[in-house]
Amino acid sequence: MLLATPVAYQPADYLPILIQFGLALAFVAFSMVVSHLVGPKRNSKVKDASFECGIESVGNARTPISVKYFLTAILFVLFDVEVIFMYPWAVNFRELGMFGFVEMLMFMGLLLAGFYYIIKKGILKWQN
Repeated sequence: MLLATPVAYQPADYLPILIQFGLALAFVAFSMVVSHLVGPKRNSKVKDASFECGIESVGNARTPISVKYFLTAILFVLFDVEVIFMYPWAVNFRELGMFGFVEMLMFMGLLLAGFYYIIKKGILKWQN
């Protein structure tokens, strides 16, 4: 075994990482300071106005939004993260063998059970 003997790292072994981290922070600070000092400072009523996608701002920004919008967004993120777990499984499919296949079937079963529950509750229906 090549990794049988533990390697004792010394604090000096981390010095290149600390130097690179320090240089990165220094570059960010330097870039921000220089852009603040050198950049133009022309303010006007039009430049300081709120702007979003070329559409004029009309009305109050505090209008109520349906809870169904947030539920759909949360469910999208939830199922999206669960699908991300399938990529490493697909890459290591041959090494995992039958045990990995059964585990993925259980995972997909739980995923589909949750999806069935969501559909039965009517969360994805936009109109009542």
